[in-house]
Amino acid sequence: MKTVLVLGAGLVTRPLVRYLLDQPEIQVIVASRTVSKAEALINGHPQGEARALNVEDDAALRALVPQADLVISLLPYVYHPKVAEMCIAFGKDMVTTSYVSPAMRALDDKAQAAGVTLLNEIGVDPGIDHMSAMRIIHHVQQNGGEIVSFKSWCGGLPAPEANTNPFGYKFSWSPKGVLLAGRNAAHYLEDGQEIYIPGEELFDHHWPVKVPGAPPLEGYPNRDAVPYAEVYGIQSARTVFRGTLRYPGWCATLNKMVELGLLETEEKEWNGLTYRQFTGRLIGYQGSDTRQAVADHLGLEADSFILDNLAWLGLFDDEPLPLEKGAPIDILTACMLDKMQYAEGERDMLVMHHEFIAQYPDRTEEITSTMIDYGIPGGDSSMSRTVGLPAAIATRLILEGQITRKGVVVPVTPDIYEPVLTELETLGIKLNERYHTL
Repeated sequence: MKTVLVLGAGLVTRPLVRYLLDQPEIQVIVASRTVSKAEALINGHPQGEARALNVEDDAALRALVPQADLVISLLPYVYHPKVAEMCIAFGKDMVTTSYVSPAMRALDDKAQAAGVTLLNEIGVDPGIDHMSAMRIIHHVQQNGGEIVSFKSWCGGLPAPEANTNPFGYKFSWSPKGVLLAGRNAAHYLEDGQEIYIPGEELFDHHWPVKVPGAPPLEGYPNRDAVPYAEVYGIQSARTVFRGTLRYPGWCATLNKMVELGLLETEEKEWNGLTYRQFTGRLIGYQGSDTRQAVADHLGLEADSFILDNLAWLGLFDDEPLPLEKGAPIDILTACMLDKMQYAEGERDMLVMHHEFIAQYPDRTEEITSTMIDYGIPGGDSSMSRTVGLPAAIATRLILEGQITRKGVVVPVTPDIYEPVLTELETLGIKLNERYHTL
């Protein structure tokens, strides 16, 4: 019997825990600050155990890690390096669904020396996007072609019938994580040119995106895509782009919210302000017509749909703030979470779409790979399944000795992506590939 320690019990954890509990040779410990959340995930299963854990308590974490054969960290990414250091010290493998941070990358030599696997980016985005792209890239290369253009889009959204608020968005994973991602700078290749976009200008850059079978969407750049030319082995590609998908209107609204200062992370005292007073303070206004003042500050007409969206959130209301102290992004997170949750029985939708141009000696080929996955009404969300199940499958493969790479690893090699994608298909998570000669 192998033991897996799962750190965190958030929105995407349930399918991962249930998958692991269904394996007869795996015992699961779920550790969370709120032990009742861990208990709900275990749900009385004889192979499961819930523990209370404050991840800030290093001594408690250090006592827990040696009890497992493998640790899955579903904590905020800033905690991953600390957990990884402990895993290296105790010779335990680790799995995360987060991007490899510089701090994590710096642990590669130590992990290799300790014979430890630190598998990262094994969720949906990052995760399924890497694996599904690499399957096509390797197929092209093995058949004598090269990728000259690569674009990848992904977004977690409400299903069309659940798209019932003016933002076109509901939270299926960490609300603050969604907003923090909107502060990231972007970098990509477009026809041989490097494009740099500062974080504060991210939502200035968005385009309509057509995905077969999906409703109309818009997309904007996602982080730094350029290193993936090397990671994916497509250094000759003149276009390398990764983007995030949303319903139309999200980018225009978020762009003005950034300009307003709502995504700032510096903690402040608010001393019992109302939402209207808080919004006014962001622009140095103390009068009563906050909507008009914000319109003037942002260069918008007073009847702009963007201001309607801010009003719908309640940012011009005289209700008290939910926090006495915190950063503007914390106020916005609480406000959005209150208004933008899925109702009982509503489905989310995960859209992933890759576009490749492959050059062969005798032809040029356009290849697309598309997944539109829906949550289960009254059951697991698509986001939780597509994030949690790849990590769970990879965990099983590591414990069974089928994934043996050591150090800091991402799932871009066939020994990882082939068995993970194959099993995901049996669970109904599949990309449809189309090939067209140009």
